[in-house]
Amino acid sequence: MSDPSVWDKPIAVPVETIQYADEAVLATGTQVKSLRPHGYSYWTRTAEIKTVQADGSELSFFIKVFQNDAGRGMMSGEMIAMTELHEAMPDFAPTPIAWGTYVSIPDTHFFLCSFIDMSNELPDIEEFTSKLAELHKSRISPNGKFGTSTRRYYATIPQGTLWADTWEELFTQSLKDILAFELKSQGPNQELEDLSKQVFEKVIPRLLRPLETGGNRILPRIIHGDLWDGNCAALAEGNKPIIFDGISIYAHNEYELAPWGCPRHKIGKKWREAYHRHFPPSEPKEDVDDRNLLYSIKFDAASSSLYPGNLRFRNLMIESMKTLVDKFPDGYQALE
Repeated sequence: MSDPSVWDKPIAVPVETIQYADEAVLATGTQVKSLRPHGYSYWTRTAEIKTVQADGSELSFFIKVFQNDAGRGMMSGEMIAMTELHEAMPDFAPTPIAWGTYVSIPDTHFFLCSFIDMSNELPDIEEFTSKLAELHKSRISPNGKFGTSTRRYYATIPQGTLWADTWEELFTQSLKDILAFELKSQGPNQELEDLSKQVFEKVIPRLLRPLETGGNRILPRIIHGDLWDGNCAALAEGNKPIIFDGISIYAHNEYELAPWGCPRHKIGKKWREAYHRHFPPSEPKEDVDDRNLLYSIKFDAASSSLYPGNLRFRNLMIESMKTLVDKFPDGYQALE
């Protein structure tokens, strides 16, 4: 559930948007049995819609609603992302059905998918990490590059649509983008700006360039893109793992584990170790923990951007930057 210590502002989307089924949402001939709020979010309205189909069968759907231009981008982006993930592994993600715009309320947009009855428990660690490794091995980007051609949103923050030839290039630009959002949201901070400069000049080349030089190679693999404990669960029946709320991108597969390096999450180091039993760390393996810390900086920056006035995530990001800058003061040159 949502944590008021992180964000205690009301959801901007009117609750009326999930008190009925707009005519744009369901197919002609569908009868609504019930509609109730379901799930939690700091930003969107979400609900379960129970229906009777034209053939008499009963089906339940999950709907997510947001407004304005950001809502259009968020809902269309989630449709594309969840379609990619579901096509890659149909038993690991809900079935995406549609996205669109309400007829009855201007500038109100929705994403619709199959309703999955989930427990409140985390999935089994071995089954989940095995399944995740299988997902990462299942699909490589169609053009051999890192990135995505369609915009994704981290909550309400638009992500870039850059394609890049190297993972270092893509991660560098995406981190610059999110740090710019963070500074705009929380205000200037000289320490953060000085540390960021060292991260870009020293830390990123030192940790990411060796992945694709000296005979090493990584492939741009499909990942969920925001896989923390709030975006995965176990099915209520059978306890099988399921993932949702994806913002898929073709990336270094270890980037998927970035939220698992954030101490606030229930999925942490033991889960990373379990994952690497199914998908070993990239070479150089000795850098795997430092790469995870680097990747986690982007998620802390994104979280800080979302909650203006709450400096918790900025402080975590600064501490992570200090650790890496102190460890790699000479950057990539130390390897040459």
